Amino acid sequence: MAWIALPLLLIAGLFAYVVASFRWLRKQTTRDRYFSRPLPERRALKAEIARRARLFVPVMTALARVPWIPDFDRKYRGVAFSPMVCPRAVFEAATRYQPDSRDIFVATQMKCGTTWMQQVVFEILCRGRGDLSDTGLRHMYAASPWIESVASVSMEDAPRIGESQARIIKTHLPALLCPYSEKARYIYVTRHPVACFASCIDFTRFVAGPLMRPEGWLDKFCSDDMWWQPWPDHVAGWWDWSVSRSNVLFVHYEDMLADLGTQVDAVAAFLGVELLADERAAVVRKCGFAYMKEHEEVFEMTPPSYFSMRGGSYFASGKAERVHDVGPEATARIGAFCRERLAGAAYPLERFYPDVAKS
Repeated sequence: MAWIALPLLLIAGLFAYVVASFRWLRKQTTRDRYFSRPLPERRALKAEIARRARLFVPVMTALARVPWIPDFDRKYRGVAFSPMVCPRAVFEAATRYQPDSRDIFVATQMKCGTTWMQQVVFEILCRGRGDLSDTGLRHMYAASPWIESVASVSMEDAPRIGESQARIIKTHLPALLCPYSEKARYIYVTRHPVACFASCIDFTRFVAGPLMRPEGWLDKFCSDDMWWQPWPDHVAGWWDWSVSRSNVLFVHYEDMLADLGTQVDAVAAFLGVELLADERAAVVRKCGFAYMKEHEEVFEMTPPSYFSMRGGSYFASGKAERVHDVGPEATARIGAFCRERLAGAAYPLERFYPDVAKS
């Protein structure tokens, strides 16, 4: 029987090691324990995570092959979420939050330009003089809370930004769950669904490594198991808000790529900020892909994980052509799914994404 007990003891030991490793990492990175550190300290912590990853990643890669690893995703009012990123109590509390007049929500489905729009809003409020260095706010996620997650500064500790002392709140919540007030302002950004899918695959693989199983992602994306709602449902809900509520601005990622200056003007007008010519130029420059890529360490979209230390980037490309990175079968399935879900909806799919609208 020893030959049976020994492998079981080994597996139990590996699981214990994984649990202890995850607990250590969460202790270092929950809330703004990572983001609020000065850059040299963040780099030192990354080096320590990378050192530990040399053992952790092979162990996790082996354990990830075990077919009975459970699915940790959960649902709240029919909306799927990952408790690894959004603990249930935090997720539910976010839906009950009472916004005030200084709250600016930046809402998206994941990988549709969230951090980019956060930077646009941040720089507009700071009139192009926003400081995310160690002499300022240090990091976007030390400045802007992610309301339904523990992967940022908390709502209570979030700094007020600019002359208006606004709070820039990130969320992926669908309109169904997002806390609403006529006093607050909401900016929603969407992106071509196929490009969104491609970016989701890259990002999840980057931060989750072998825990991310790409063969199941298309099924997830085209179902109610997609985190924060499927793309068409998410878009339709926020579009309805934008056409019926003057405090909701709807933006397309592709328009930001095509003419960032025009979109900066639209957001500034929406926020009631009149920028001088030199201020506008500074905002556009500091919100460009080149600037944000150069300063990537202040725009990381999640704290470091053991898997993200293997190399790669949070800013994969920033291009519109991500639709060509997905095969024809997956593209066709995503298109059919979006058409089905948006049938009868007010969102004009054929206007913004005619290739998706085609049968």
